[in-house]
Amino acid sequence: MTGTAGPRAIGMLAAVAVSWAAAAAATTDDPSDRNGAPGIAAARVLAQDPRASELRRALQRHLEDIAASVDGVAGYTVVDLTSGERFGRLQDEQFPTASTIKLAILYELFKQADEGKQRLDEPLPLDRAHVVGGSGVLDELTAPAMPLRDYATLMILLSDNTATNVVIEAVGMENVTARMSELGLVRTLLRRRMIDMEAARRGDENVSTPAEIARLLEIIHRGDGLTKESHEGLLTILKKPKSTALRAGVPQNVPVANKPGGLEGVAVDAGIVYVERRPYIFSMMATYLRQASEGNDAIGEASRRVFDYFNRLARSSEYGRRIR
Repeated sequence: MTGTAGPRAIGMLAAVAVSWAAAAAATTDDPSDRNGAPGIAAARVLAQDPRASELRRALQRHLEDIAASVDGVAGYTVVDLTSGERFGRLQDEQFPTASTIKLAILYELFKQADEGKQRLDEPLPLDRAHVVGGSGVLDELTAPAMPLRDYATLMILLSDNTATNVVIEAVGMENVTARMSELGLVRTLLRRRMIDMEAARRGDENVSTPAEIARLLEIIHRGDGLTKESHEGLLTILKKPKSTALRAGVPQNVPVANKPGGLEGVAVDAGIVYVERRPYIFSMMATYLRQASEGNDAIGEASRRVFDYFNRLARSSEYGRRIR
């Protein structure tokens, strides 16, 4: 049939045009969509899809089983950095942080450098008053001198407790807790230096929650409050390869920015995992453990499950077919 289209045909064409316009707008509004990555808008739609939701619920069941099987108490937080979706267990309960509190110390150091209060690259002799045992190498050296940036690197890479005490002395213990409070992380508290058992016996433990550690990592991921130079410098330190429970659940070719921690009866690990097209944050804390190794085993297994979930999302179409 030729000539002008009938009302029904015009209506159908209009509906198609509106649909195309909406799709184009969604793509245009999200630059990552134009680059072929899922994009925030697409990820949020996928998060609401019943199939993807079922996959997430399966992950949650696995994580719940892992946490419940720990001979102690375990909590965790998972954050999808693409969609903003998050879920967890005992997310708002305070746990001992062990060395994972060094994330907060590292952030404060770079923030103070931006404020002109610290010079990261001037050599600083080691004051022997800060020397303690435990993990690290500085307690074995006689008279080292290095920049604060290098002390911070040892604090994260080797979890060097002496280096940590040097950085705490430089930035001020109370300033770390005040900064966390300023960021809305009111349950993240630095209350003692490393290897201070007297303070621990008084109840002055360094503590946080799975959710707040995850939120601190989000802040670090975005570089909130930091200059570009400091943001990049902080992440350079945090991304240095480490042998940890969280890292064990992720393939070696996937970058991870994390900090583990361990004490008697305590195991913690938290980090940003840079899965291509689907980065995420995973924070897990365990306490009252019969053996810390049991907590690390649980963190490793949970990390493997979380990676598998985000890797599937990154490599699949909206229907679940693997296309990458």
